[in-house]
Amino acid sequence: MTANRFSLDGNVALVTGGTRGIGKAIALAFAEAGARVMVASRKPEAVESTVKELQAAGANAEGIAANVGKPGEAKRLVDATVSAFGDIGILVNNAAVNPVFGPVENTETDAFDKIIAVNVRAPFDLAKAARPHFISRGGGVVLNIASIGAITPDAGLGIYSVSKAALVSLTQVLAKEWGKDKIRANAICPGLIRTDFSSTLWQNERILAHMMNRQAIPTLGEPDDIAGLALFLCSDAGRFCTGGIHMADGGYTA
Repeated sequence: MTANRFSLDGNVALVTGGTRGIGKAIALAFAEAGARVMVASRKPEAVESTVKELQAAGANAEGIAANVGKPGEAKRLVDATVSAFGDIGILVNNAAVNPVFGPVENTETDAFDKIIAVNVRAPFDLAKAARPHFISRGGGVVLNIASIGAITPDAGLGIYSVSKAALVSLTQVLAKEWGKDKIRANAICPGLIRTDFSSTLWQNERILAHMMNRQAIPTLGEPDDIAGLALFLCSDAGRFCTGGIHMADGGYTA
């Protein structure tokens, strides 16, 4: 009975940034739980490779290349998902960028705009595009992948942290305003996870030592550590969870 509550049989999930790291781990976990999965990413070759891997594992999966930071891409992604599978019940906003690392005053306006476009506006646009489909099917789930930087920003990740704090706030706004339509919204704030995206941090011995000294569990997280929490929040097991900001950081923010 408990295992069935984690099933995603009959559901359809769109996962942005779904070809590597946390996004890929979530796509694989959702497929294993029975969901039909649409993976989206900027690079066509990465999309094709990930879809082949999912299908080889027996998943019902499709993919689409898209830059979520561009206007109009959100509707195209949602429309493509519904066209492929006839439905969408889960939206995972995982795609993110951070083109700068260093003092906040060194962030140029173009970089600021790019960070906000991908990390904040795209999740907002995707959620709005998915909402009518969620309502017509009787409910849905928005899962936003934020960061511990949203709660406790570290040096060098200034505007990225700002964007993730905005994403956390957006999550709570959606949860409160859309709950009446049986749409749930939650955010996961990963700590230091072994991915290509965060390699600048965990491959730096000084930064790694700083993180490990502060964590209750002094080890790097893995993408699967986030995927398990994502499955809980997007399945019936998490049906009473909305508006939550869920830390998965080894106790860094404890």
